[in-house]
Amino acid sequence: MSTFADYGLLASLQRTLKEKNLKKPTEIQDRILPLMLAGKSVVGISETGSGKTLAYALPVLHTLKTLETQGDSVSQEASPRAVIMVPTRELGEQIAKVFKVFTHDTRLRVRSALGGVPLAQARKNISGEFEVLLATPGRLVQLLKQKLIHLDHVQILIYDEADQMMDDTFQTDSHTIAEACPDELQLGLFSATVSETVQGLMDNLFSKANVIYSSGSGKTVKTLKTRNLTVKDGDRWSVLERVLDQPMEGGTIIFTNTREQCDRLAKQLTDAGFVYGLYRGDMDKLERRKTFEKFRTGELDLLISTDLASRGLDVEAVDRVINYHLPSEVENYIHRVGRTARAGREGLVVNLVTERDEKIMAKVEKLK
Repeated sequence: MSTFADYGLLASLQRTLKEKNLKKPTEIQDRILPLMLAGKSVVGISETGSGKTLAYALPVLHTLKTLETQGDSVSQEASPRAVIMVPTRELGEQIAKVFKVFTHDTRLRVRSALGGVPLAQARKNISGEFEVLLATPGRLVQLLKQKLIHLDHVQILIYDEADQMMDDTFQTDSHTIAEACPDELQLGLFSATVSETVQGLMDNLFSKANVIYSSGSGKTVKTLKTRNLTVKDGDRWSVLERVLDQPMEGGTIIFTNTREQCDRLAKQLTDAGFVYGLYRGDMDKLERRKTFEKFRTGELDLLISTDLASRGLDVEAVDRVINYHLPSEVENYIHRVGRTARAGREGLVVNLVTERDEKIMAKVEKLK
């Protein structure tokens, strides 16, 4: 196994890695870093929590800082050198924090243009000179059409958590963005599963990229423990009560399939005296953000959500995931349970299983 010192990264990046006690790369990092540092386009398919963000963040920062030290600095406003596409505002904000850790010493500027943020704020964010842009596809296309941002100096274009980019216009937007960039472009696509969206990108925009599958891709991680509890006569609540009576050190996320199920469960928890946070669509975005921040910091240790919370959110202290309602698709299951047992830590998933869940449970068994 390589160490981060083996890749020839800039001294500033190596210092930060050392400060954060990051010595050995994960499998996906070890396989992606040499390719990206050599300027190659890549597709990285790897299980959740395997370190995909750092696999591209390090080479992006190394490449752009090298250009700067060679005298090729950014000299135009709103004209980034690298663009990172993300499916949601929440994920974009998390990735920004990862970049911030490594730009403190490396001295590169990261800006964001994310959906769910007022357009005026996005315009303010991208004013001036900067190297890296984090953006959601729809917002970036909006800014392009208004000529508020320019991609003709972009050298690296990354699509992160691509399997979660489910908007109907995503395929069109992704090509619009790529076409606004120079022809000589290094591409990166990172995903936990190969959804229809990801396959479409791999077949077209990424047809010439190096495709890397980690040994754990399409599977749950080894540090994840699974408990399957049988639900009789549709009585999920009594089963859940017994599970919640077993305290965990970290947080717990309970997943339902629909907003209606989410709200129904929330009422039952309220009536039973539980303190929890609600995280689902059709909520005020500011309220949702505050709830997530309370859960992330440990102020709340119980979160109820639809699959919205399964899409790339990274909270260190999630020790347990409960599938109150199992999803119908195995890809959704992989993303849900990927909220725990991340980066080598242990985690527990508890599945409440009815007779109607036989099909999905047969697929789940094959993930181990």
